[in-house]
Parts: sequence; C-alpha cells; structure tokens
Amino acid sequence: MTTKLLNTTCLTLLAAGLLAGPAAAEPLRIAIIEPFSGSQASSGELYAIAGKYGIEEINEAGGFNGAPIEVLEYDNGGTTSGAADKFKQAVAEGAHVILQGSSSAIAGQLTEDVRKHNLRNPGNEILFVNVGGEALELTGDKCQFYHFRFTTTAPMRVGALVQAMKEAGDLGTRVYSINQNYSWGQDMEAAIRAAASQGGYAVVEATLHDVNKIQDFAPYVAKIKAAEPDTVLTGNWSNDLLLLMKATGDAGLDVRFGTAFLDQPGNIANAGETALGHYLASPYNIAAGEKAFPEAYKAKTGHYPMYMEPQAVNGVRTLGKALEKVDFGGGEIDVTEIALALEDATLETDLGPITIRKEDHQAVLPVVVSRVEKGAAYTVDGTDMGFVPIKVIPGPDALYPVQDSCSMKRPG
Repeated sequence: MTTKLLNTTCLTLLAAGLLAGPAAAEPLRIAIIEPFSGSQASSGELYAIAGKYGIEEINEAGGFNGAPIEVLEYDNGGTTSGAADKFKQAVAEGAHVILQGSSSAIAGQLTEDVRKHNLRNPGNEILFVNVGGEALELTGDKCQFYHFRFTTTAPMRVGALVQAMKEAGDLGTRVYSINQNYSWGQDMEAAIRAAASQGGYAVVEATLHDVNKIQDFAPYVAKIKAAEPDTVLTGNWSNDLLLLMKATGDAGLDVRFGTAFLDQPGNIANAGETALGHYLASPYNIAAGEKAFPEAYKAKTGHYPMYMEPQAVNGVRTLGKALEKVDFGGGEIDVTEIALALEDATLETDLGPITIRKEDHQAVLPVVVSRVEKGAAYTVDGTDMGFVPIKVIPGPDALYPVQDSCSMKRPG
C-alpha cells in the first residue's frame, strides 16, 4: 500500500470513528432548581449547598457511569412560572434529574412538568428528587412514578409533635393553628384538627394567611393572645415564620409553639428568649446523631448542617445508593432504571434507615422532635440556645397511610 493510499485510508477510518479513542462516558446531570433571589433565597441557597455536598460525596467515591456527576443550577425566583421556565432550560441542557426543595407549590409545578415531559418523551425520562416539598397532593392526586419525596408531610410532623409534647406535659388542651394559605398550610391545619382527639386538645381558632406577603404579624399575634391557647401549632416557613417569631418576641407573648421549621436560620434570634420551650419536628437533628457528619459538613461548607440541609443530603445519599445498583458501562443513561433502583434503595443513618414506599414514593424516615433550650450541643443564630432532641420516632411509626387519590402508573 502506498503512503498516499495509507494516509487516505486512515483519514477515512478516523472520519468513521473507527480509529478514535473510547467514547466519553455520558455524565449524569442533576439540575438544582431553587430560588436564589427573592424572599425565599436563603432557603434555596441552603438546599443547593446541601445538594452539592451530597453530589460531591458521590463524585469523590468515583462518580457515576464513568464520569463525575455534573451539577446545573437554576434560579426559579421563588415562582412557579420561573420554575417551569428553568425546567425547560434544564431539559434543553441535558438534565437527567431535578433536585428541588423550597416550596410545595414549586414542587407541584415541577412534578407536573416532569410527568408531561416523560409522557411525551418515552426513553428520555427525567427523575424528580424532591427534598423539601411536603404538600400531601405530591403523593396523592399528583403522585407519579418519577417523583420521589425525601422529607416528611404535615401528618408526620404534627403527629410527632403532638405525641412528644403530650408525653412531656407541654401540649395543653387549647391549641391555636396558624398556617399559610396554600396546599402545605392547608395540610397542616387539617392535620392539627385531625390530631386533636389523639392529643386531647381543642382547636380554639385556626388562621390561614397569605404566603410571604405579610410584613407585620403583630395583628396575628394579638389574635393568638386573645384566644388564650396553651400551644400554637404552625407549619409556617421562610419570611412568614421569621416575622411571626419577631412579632411574638416583640409582644413578649408567653405561649409555647410547636413548629415544622423553627430551625430555619434567624427564627431563634428573632424570637429571643420567648423561644425557650418551643418545639420542632423535623427529619433530622444533628445533636441526635454521630458527630462525624456535622463536622465533615462544616469542614466543607463553613457551617454545621442546619434547617433542611440534613434531609437534602440524605435524599442525595439515597439516590447514590440506587446509583450503586445500576451500570450503563459509560453509555446512555436510562433514568427509568435508576428510578426502579431508587425504589429498592436503603440508606442506613444513625437515626434509623431511610427507605421508599413503592406505592407513592414517600420516603419512610425517622422524625425527630426537639425543644429549644439553653446549653444545647449546637447553639444557633449566635445565641446560647439550640435544639435538644426529645424523641426520635422511627419511620414506620411516623408514616401516614397511602392516600386513596394516588394511582401511580408504573413504566412498562
């Protein structure tokens, strides 16, 4: 063969890809869609930090499919329309997994976007890992195979609060319910009413208010004071809880709160010492577990894991357990196969295992009830107060029944 003919043959083979090196592995792309601007930005940033921490753990262990997992970040601005737009952008940029936590309303938008996309694009599905949206409809009317929830719901939080506060003698017989007027807040009010017989209390008044629009909660605190409750139960979060705590502190209101999100940064500082004795039900408390995780997290992020960060990390870690069970050999990623593996994944934590209920993809996870006290192992907001674990309720005991409205269609 002449040199000219050899060179021509080599060029032909290269053009056909026959002499090229091995094809690059397809990286798994996880899109974090959170509010990084607006009133919910502080929550969105924490979800993103926690999500990236969990993804970095997987990458440090070797990544997935022969490549590091790639992270895409999008600012939804705290609105459902913003989330819908960013979902489209994430799809265009090759996302396989959506990771989101701030706001049940946005989670509801994204799960519907994912559902519609997957119906229209068989073989090119997207997985939604929900680490914060707690509205019951997400595992009820809106339940679908590609949505997995790695946090609690209102019945789980309220049930845990009522049980622990009653056992501690801190519940009383008069309860005031104050919540945001959308799916999550409505779930909370319903759960508070449903738990009344179990807790031995009467709901003396219930208030639903606009979401993240109220600048002064003093009139609401005045209503609470007038009702003379022993306990206030609330699922408020973001500015609505920060400002409620501030108004409570300013008024010197002497009433105990049972909350879902009191560990949100700023709440204890806003309430001051009126927060002493308040309760929190959450999926994790770093003071209840081993010290290795909070110390490792602080070394990477500059702060101890707080608020929703531990549950977000555990959601990503559970996804990591599923990824260990699938092997695409560096080739095209099959999201459906990942979802099937996620159904069977188990994450062992120092507070108990986390698994998935296949009927609705609700995570079965422990619920920790804590009380604000001085001298806590981890103080918050620059105060001398923190969250002392009072009771850990195992996942199966905290779980709510599968809702009749969930009719999940499985692939195949």
